[in-house]
Amino acid sequence: QVQLVESGGGSVQAGGSLRLSCAYAGDVLRMGWFRQAPGKEREGVAIISAIGQTNYAKTVEGRFTISKDNAKMTLYLQMNSLLPEDTGVYYCAADRRRPGALGLDVDLFSYWGQGTQVTVSS
Repeated sequence: QVQLVESGGGSVQAGGSLRLSCAYAGDVLRMGWFRQAPGKEREGVAIISAIGQTNYAKTVEGRFTISKDNAKMTLYLQMNSLLPEDTGVYYCAADRRRPGALGLDVDLFSYWGQGTQVTVSS
């Protein structure tokens, strides 16, 4: 079984930074971050493959960085230059299949954390 626990969310002013962490247990290959704003569908933010390749949503490219520390079994999302539209619940996701897939699709992930709230004020 795979367990994912996010932390690091909070409230910040526009232009600020936050770093999200996701501690994981179990064997995983691909991992990613997704977010869901009120009244909207969950959307992919950033993905990291089993060999460290990354893919970002166009809305966060150049501002967010996904990384993974295998020794600490922790996934990170460094978020800089935050905008009010980045507000939402951020979810960590993982999967054991298709190690090279870099799609930002919700359906490509089987395991999910409980989410952490990020609020960016203008």
